[in-house]
Amino acid sequence: MNSPELQQKTFLLLLIVVTLAFGWILLPFYGAVFWGSVLAIIFAPFYRRLLVVMHQRQNLAALTTLLLSLVIVILPFTLIAASLLQEGVVVYQRIRSGELNFGAYFQQVMSALPSWMVSFLDSIGLTNISELKDMLSNGALQGSQLIATEALNIGQNTFEFIISFGIMLYLLFFLLRDGAILSARIKQAIPLSMEHKRHLLSKFTTVVRATVKGNIAVAVLQGTLGGMIFSFLGIQGALLWGSVMAFLSLLPAVGAGLIWAPVAIYFLLTGAIWQGVTLIAFGVFVIGLVDNLLRPILVGKDTQIPDYVVLISTLGGMVLFGLNGFVIGPVIAALFIAAWDLFSATKEMHTD
Repeated sequence: MNSPELQQKTFLLLLIVVTLAFGWILLPFYGAVFWGSVLAIIFAPFYRRLLVVMHQRQNLAALTTLLLSLVIVILPFTLIAASLLQEGVVVYQRIRSGELNFGAYFQQVMSALPSWMVSFLDSIGLTNISELKDMLSNGALQGSQLIATEALNIGQNTFEFIISFGIMLYLLFFLLRDGAILSARIKQAIPLSMEHKRHLLSKFTTVVRATVKGNIAVAVLQGTLGGMIFSFLGIQGALLWGSVMAFLSLLPAVGAGLIWAPVAIYFLLTGAIWQGVTLIAFGVFVIGLVDNLLRPILVGKDTQIPDYVVLISTLGGMVLFGLNGFVIGPVIAALFIAAWDLFSATKEMHTD
């Protein structure tokens, strides 16, 4: 006869195996599952309010919330992404045809540099100007080619995209409707004290909502402002550069400055003084102010994570998980901090 201890170990092994197998099955559509879960967490408060208004009619409340998420989040993002990909293809074609020549722009900058700056570049080994020109041109070409390739891939994989999109919406509906029951079952299954479970799950949902809503709001606003000032200054591909600034603004502190600052320096060095001064002033006092004022209010206040931890965890998350990492990274960092805080508190309690 098997001992109870052996039965428990066997059951735990079975539990681990089937959980890993289930995760393996979901892996091809992990992006759809991930964003369905994230959107469910974000729109759950609205669903609960609708539930009261609609006299506990769960299906109607969930369907209404799903339609709202389509109007507010999914459709605008899809339209912007389509426009961005289209402009990326145009920029790629213009670079290949020579209409946009980043090597020539670089040569203009080098010609405008004072002699002491040229000497400094020589002293640090940057003497091969033609090689740097080629490197810059190839980098720009590869970047725009990547966007063009992604546009082609999306066109070729339309069926897979539609399937993933449908899975996300389908999952979002049921997570909204049955989310409270699922959350209760997860709490019951986790082998921790009720206080610890409540604290960790609360931290998880808070960080997801703050990270997504706050970072996306800051990214959209900074990207819009960046695209507007680029368009005003007559810079080609304003929508593309605004979208790149929005993407980079997911990184705290550095963000959009990685795009507008080099362009401002180029203007100053090539004699376009008012354009350079205008772009620097707008970048520092308008675009930068959005990051310095809004991000701490929308993200840092709720997550209670230091800015440097947010930056590092966001970068690491995006390296490992792609675009999804801007949410996954800070969530893991927040759970790491929360778990160690609970461990320290428990240890102090036992010591006392």
